Amino acid sequence: MADPRVLYITGWMRCGSTLLGNVLGELPGVLHTGELHYLWRNGVLGAGTNSTCGCGSGVTACDLWSRVLAAAGDDRHETARRMVRAQRSLLRTRHTRDRLAESGGTARPAPGLDPTMGRTAAIYRGLAGLGAERLIVDGSKYPAEAAALLGRSDLDVRVLHMVRDPRPTAYSYKRAKDYIDPMSPARSSGYWTAFNLASELIGRARPDRYLRVRHEDLCRDPSRVVTAVMRFAGLDGEPPVDESGRLSLGRNHTVTGNPDRLSSGAAVIRADERWRAGLTVREIAAATGPALPLLARYGYPLLPIKEARSWIWG
Repeated sequence: MADPRVLYITGWMRCGSTLLGNVLGELPGVLHTGELHYLWRNGVLGAGTNSTCGCGSGVTACDLWSRVLAAAGDDRHETARRMVRAQRSLLRTRHTRDRLAESGGTARPAPGLDPTMGRTAAIYRGLAGLGAERLIVDGSKYPAEAAALLGRSDLDVRVLHMVRDPRPTAYSYKRAKDYIDPMSPARSSGYWTAFNLASELIGRARPDRYLRVRHEDLCRDPSRVVTAVMRFAGLDGEPPVDESGRLSLGRNHTVTGNPDRLSSGAAVIRADERWRAGLTVREIAAATGPALPLLARYGYPLLPIKEARSWIWG
């Protein structure tokens, strides 16, 4: 069997990865896993939030995930505890540069890294035989994990860097939700900058395996953007969304992510502009300040009045 092909989505949270992943998941032979990084903490140990499988079952009770976990062998709870410890010590955003050096062969792998990523690769292989023959879409958004996966010789990994204007991102964090705690605009944009800078390191190290797209472009021209992502991921055929953004979503098996992943049926991709009225001038300024180093690079205006230019860069 060919090496599993993985499209790993990175960037800061609330960037639209769940939306794009579910769209791609409508293609034959493509499986959107949601945020697979949390399979162990949320799905197996039940220690997180928003951990119901996209099909509506608990992750360990889901037909797909129970088969994948059973095939992995060992004591799943002990394995989960080891994986969570390793993720915390090896796959934080600050580890991205080190993981890239190891992937590029200029540094020796850190202790524990090979078995940790080997376990993830085994999960991917299990999924490849259960409906993901063409592509696995992993929306975990951990740049260091993406960097480590690029060093695997038994995986075909491409990294999709998704970016969203930091002001609507901050609006998403303004109030507590069932699955996320509230965050100040300044803190949200601080993380936004850190995660996007770490993701940029991947683009510089492996430009042949990297594509950056903006959430706003996906909403403005979904058919074009989805097609571009498909071609980057090695998929042919037509996108499952029309030029007006309309599509039909079926059941999925996402581990964790935005609760919108639990919805199915007719859907329309469109921009959410509630932030323009929902953020005060002070909050917009607080969200803008920490993001200044990257605003112009991503085509976002300093003052969010005019519509930013649209492009895809790879």
